[in-house]
Amino acid sequence: MAMSGGIDSSVAAMLLLEQGYELVGVTYRTFDQISKGCMEKEKGCCSVDAIFEAKRLATELGFGHTILDIRKEFHNSVIVDFIDEYLNGRTPNPCVVCNSDIKWGKLIEIADEQGCDYIATGHYARIAQANGRYFLQKGRDEHKDQTYFLWKLSQENLARTLFPLGELTKSEVRQAALDHGFEKLSKKGESQEICFIPDNDYRAFLAEHVDGYAEKYGEGEFVDAQGKVLGKHKGFPNYTIGQRKGLGIALGEPMYVLRLDVENNRVVLGRKEELQTQMCYAKAMNWMKVEDFTDGMEVMAKIRYKSKPGKATLYHEDERVRIVFHEPIDSVTPGQSVVLYQGEDVVGGGVLC
Repeated sequence: MAMSGGIDSSVAAMLLLEQGYELVGVTYRTFDQISKGCMEKEKGCCSVDAIFEAKRLATELGFGHTILDIRKEFHNSVIVDFIDEYLNGRTPNPCVVCNSDIKWGKLIEIADEQGCDYIATGHYARIAQANGRYFLQKGRDEHKDQTYFLWKLSQENLARTLFPLGELTKSEVRQAALDHGFEKLSKKGESQEICFIPDNDYRAFLAEHVDGYAEKYGEGEFVDAQGKVLGKHKGFPNYTIGQRKGLGIALGEPMYVLRLDVENNRVVLGRKEELQTQMCYAKAMNWMKVEDFTDGMEVMAKIRYKSKPGKATLYHEDERVRIVFHEPIDSVTPGQSVVLYQGEDVVGGGVLC
């Protein structure tokens, strides 16, 4: 049972115990949070406080608990990828990388060592099976559904995973914590931040963790789509596709980041309508409900966690998938995930390129 110390994984553990499962709790130590050069109180799912909250809960509920130090693996996989993506003009999705490469990988290792049949987490998602394949289904709580971050899970991952909260809403989870006598836990908030960037300032994180960052990725030119110079920017990694606020330039009308010219350290700006497109491409696909697809398959495609899915048609194109939307969308961002749905079922996912 992956335990973060938060309400979701804690209630998931309670529900599994009620269903008769024997549990072994596991909490990760992934990152040392040091902010602005001093040791401040850590926050988030991987902080020391959260780790010991998870351990206390496991003890109170009567099952064993292990703290796993995976800081080296987390750095080499999630953080290195996070930095490299920004430095190459893309916007990473660290939770997707962490879930597939770190969390599930390590959980299955421990499950095998402990003789456990399944692994479990507190994600809001469900797992179904058809035609010999496992696939994700959206969680019942549409506001909490987390399938967007889980599209990289393999068939082996899905075959051995339990999602106890998949059929519940967040309010029902809070009520379950209260019903089990954990009033304080039932009122616990949740973080929307990246776990290793507790102040949510990725720019400061890059400046702190990339040697010679200011010199290598410093000032460059804002230009329009025709190449006309509009002003100066602070380095292309500080900007993302679709960004409007924080540009530091006044042009008399709202302007948005259209794309990043990494080679020339330029940031291309334009009007909102210039962000729109009806086509994008994806690579590194992981198929769930189907082993592959036939050209012309229709899906609902989601290009950001908070975005509304759009109806689209899929086509093979070399090593990529061409996704043609039926209506214009905006801010297609290389490096982010695109997840493909049919109803509540996850067909597959990939990385926008």
